[in-house]
Amino acid sequence: MFRPFRWGRLSSPDSRRQVASFCLVLVTLLLFTSTAFAHAVAEGDKGYIQEITGVNLLPFIYLGAKHMVTGYDHILFLLGVIFFLYRMKHIGLYVSLFAVGHSTTMLLGVYFNIGINSFIIDAIIGLSVVYKALDNMGAYQRWLGFQPNTKAATLIFGFFHGFGLSTKIIEYEISPDGLVPNLLAFNVGVEIGQLMALGVILIAMSYWRRTESFWRHAYTANVVMMSAGFVLMGYQITGYFVS
Repeated sequence: MFRPFRWGRLSSPDSRRQVASFCLVLVTLLLFTSTAFAHAVAEGDKGYIQEITGVNLLPFIYLGAKHMVTGYDHILFLLGVIFFLYRMKHIGLYVSLFAVGHSTTMLLGVYFNIGINSFIIDAIIGLSVVYKALDNMGAYQRWLGFQPNTKAATLIFGFFHGFGLSTKIIEYEISPDGLVPNLLAFNVGVEIGQLMALGVILIAMSYWRRTESFWRHAYTANVVMMSAGFVLMGYQITGYFVS
């Protein structure tokens, strides 16, 4: 379902300069938008969550969709997952595994009040982006001599992505009145947002794959994706020790 790369593709000076330029631009952007990479909720949404009581399905659907569409870490991981998937049945399978993992820990984490340090969980989410980028680059076959189970990895990292959100929701002390319906509505919104983000990614990838530049630059794109994951990890680890 994917075509592994060879490390030698970055051997030319032009390729190395290209990768360095991409990474420099990416790191600069991440430094200026670092707060967007956590599972933070906007202040207005935070106040709304803390104040309302009872069943509020439509607002929570909106909040869930908004979170997914603006969650760059989720989008990066989804991009990595479908990067070399061409058949819709394969895309549907992997996206479903991610959705099951994400939904399970988000719902159970909030319901049973299971919180994880937000810096640690977001660093693990950054690691998921690094893992998938290396997987797309064929690193594990080269380093380990075998291919780890990609389906299991997608599900497991989905669990961590869900805990990232549940941890934030717990911090906002959402009202227990109408908790279950509101959480289910929020999760529906998350899945709607995921489908919206996935649709944009698939359209862009479909166009790019029809060009000759795809196989020339696919490796570079995954290097940039890996760099984004490392930046997110570094930001969160630094935040953990500073806080």
